[in-house]
Amino acid sequence: MEGVAASAFTVPTDAPESDGTFEWDATTVVVVEVGAAGRRGLGYTYGPRAIGALVDELLTDELLGRDAFDVPGAWLALGATLRNAGRPGIGSMALAAVDIALWDLKARILDLPLAKVLDVLHEEVPVYGSGGFTSYTNQRLAEQLGGWVAAGIPRVKMKLGRDPEADPARLDAARAAIGDDAELYVDANGAFEAEEALAWAHRLRRGWDVSWFEEPVSSADFAGLRLVREQGPVGLDVAAGEYGYVLADFRNLLEAGAVDCLQADVTRCGGITGLLQASALASAHGIDLSGHCAPAVSVSALLAVQRLRHLEWFHDHVRLEALLFEGVREVHDGVVRPDLSRPGHGLELKRADVARWAA
Repeated sequence: MEGVAASAFTVPTDAPESDGTFEWDATTVVVVEVGAAGRRGLGYTYGPRAIGALVDELLTDELLGRDAFDVPGAWLALGATLRNAGRPGIGSMALAAVDIALWDLKARILDLPLAKVLDVLHEEVPVYGSGGFTSYTNQRLAEQLGGWVAAGIPRVKMKLGRDPEADPARLDAARAAIGDDAELYVDANGAFEAEEALAWAHRLRRGWDVSWFEEPVSSADFAGLRLVREQGPVGLDVAAGEYGYVLADFRNLLEAGAVDCLQADVTRCGGITGLLQASALASAHGIDLSGHCAPAVSVSALLAVQRLRHLEWFHDHVRLEALLFEGVREVHDGVVRPDLSRPGHGLELKRADVARWAA
C-alpha cells in the first residue's frame, strides 16, 4: 500500500430521531481510503471522528508497504496493532473501515466487481425497510412503512420501547398502513428488562402479528434474550448482534442460544473479513445472518454469506450514503443487487459535495 487517508463527515438527519434508548439529530461517517498500483479503495464506518484519528495514529504505518492483495494478512496485523488500544468498539470499527477499503482496492486493481472477487453464493440480497423512529408522529410512521410496502419491500421495521403506553397506537397505525400480508418487525434497542420483554413478545405476536423482535433486552443480556426466545410465541424471531465487534461477541450469542437470527454490521465487526467469520459461525450453529445497516457497502459482502436472511435498509444510512457516494444501489421488488459493471463495491466519494459536512 502506498497511502492511507481518513476523513469524517457529519450529516444532519432529516428530522430529530430516537429509539427505545437513544436520541440523535446527526450521523457521522468516517471514510478511509487506501491507495496502491494507481488505484484507490474506499471503506467507511459509522461512529465518532476518533475512529479516523485511530487509523492515522495506529493503522497507517502498519499498512504502508504491505501487499495490497494480502487482505487477510493485513487484517490480522491490524488487529494485533489494536490490542493495547482496545480491539472491540471503535478499534474494530477502524479495522472495519480499513478492511472494506482493502477488499475494494484489491478488486479495483483486478478491475473486477467485488462480488466477483469474493466467493459469493447469491445474486441478490433481500431487504427490509427500517426506520419508524419513536420521535415520528403516527402519521409519518404510517407513511414511511406503508411507502416501503407500496414500493415492493415486503417486510418493515419500527422502533418501540421509549414510551410503552404509546406503542399500541403506533403499532395499530403501522399494521393498518402495511396491510395484513407484509411482515412487521420491531426493535426495542434493549429498552426492556427480561420479564417485561417476554410479556411484550406475546402481546406483539398476538395483537399485531409481529414476526421479528430485535434486542428486546440489552444485547449483553444473553439470559434475557434466551428467555424471550425460548418462552416467547411461535413465529416471533429474536434477533441481536449489531454490537458484535469481535468474533467472541458472536460466539457468545450463538453458544448461549440467544438468537433465532444473528445480526452483523460490516462496518463494526472488523469489515468484510470479520463478517465472513461471523457468517461461518452462524452457519455452524444452523442460524441465519442478517446484515445490519450500512446498506451501500453491505450488498457485495452479504452475497458471500451462506445462511443469508436479509439486509436492513435503514432510513438514515440510505439517505446519507446517497448524499456522500456515487454508485449506491436501489431496491427493486424487495431485493438489491450489486453493480457488476463497476470495479470494487462501486462506490465513489462525491468529493465536490462532501466538504460542507467535513467534521
